[in-house]
Amino acid sequence: MIKHCVLWKMIRRSFVFLPSIGRATEKRIWSRGATTWNEFLSINSIAGFSRKRKDDLDARLAEAEHFLNGERAEYFCGLLPSTEQWRLFEELKKGTAYLDIESDGVGPGHVVTMVGILKHGKMTTLVRGRDLTQAAIGEALEGVNMLVTFNGSSFDLPMIEHEFPFSVPRVPHYDLRHVCPKAGYHGGLKSVEQQIGISRPQELEYVTGEQAVYLWHLWNRKGNRNALNLLTRYNAEDVKNLEPLAEIVYQIMKKKMLRDINAINERRS
Repeated sequence: MIKHCVLWKMIRRSFVFLPSIGRATEKRIWSRGATTWNEFLSINSIAGFSRKRKDDLDARLAEAEHFLNGERAEYFCGLLPSTEQWRLFEELKKGTAYLDIESDGVGPGHVVTMVGILKHGKMTTLVRGRDLTQAAIGEALEGVNMLVTFNGSSFDLPMIEHEFPFSVPRVPHYDLRHVCPKAGYHGGLKSVEQQIGISRPQELEYVTGEQAVYLWHLWNRKGNRNALNLLTRYNAEDVKNLEPLAEIVYQIMKKKMLRDINAINERRS
C-alpha cells in the first residue's frame, strides 16, 4: 500500500495540524487505514471518532487542500506545530527562501549587520549602512512561501522583527536547528555540515560566529574592505549550505515517517 502511495508528499500524510490531533493520534489514524488526506476522506467512519468529529475533520482537510492548492501556505503557520513544519518542504520547495543573518553581538542592544537570502538560486546580501532596510528585506522575500534557517526561530527572525518589523512574510518556517537532531545530526551548523560531508572553501572553513563579529567591527570602525568581503562570503556560505542540508534532512525525516506508516500497516495485516 505504501509503495503505491510513495509519491504522496509528507504534508498530505500529516494530521497533526488538525484540532486535538497529536503525534499519537496521528499514528492511530494511520493504523485505521488513512495514511493520506484522500484516504481519510474516502473512509465513512474511523474507530474512535464520532460522526460529528469525523465530519469536522473532513471539512478541515478539504479546507487545507484548498489553501495548499491556492499556494496559501500561511494557513498552516498557526496550525502545524513549529517543529513539524518541515513536512511542507517538498510541497513548497520551489518557493522556499534560505536566510541567515550576521549581527554585531548577541543579546540586548545588538543589531543586525547583514542579511543573506537565497531565493530561486539568486543570492541577495543586504549590508547595514548600505542597503539593509525594511523595504529591501521585504523585496528580497517577495513571493516566498517558506523559509529555511538554522536556529532562525530563536535568533535570526526575532532580530529582524525587532529592527525591521513586518519585513518577513508570515510563511511556514523550516528551522533546521530543531529538525537536525531528529534526523541524527547534532551541534551547530558547521558541525552538522561536517557530519553530512558538506565542505567549505579553505579560507572560510575556520571562520566562526565570534570572528564574524570581529570582521564587522573591522569594516564598520576602520573601513577594512577585505574584512567586509570575507564576512559577506562567510554569510553567503551559511545561506547556500542551508539548501542541500534542508533537502538531506527532509529526505531522512520522510523515510522515518514512511517507515512508521509501513510498520503500522504490517501490524494491521
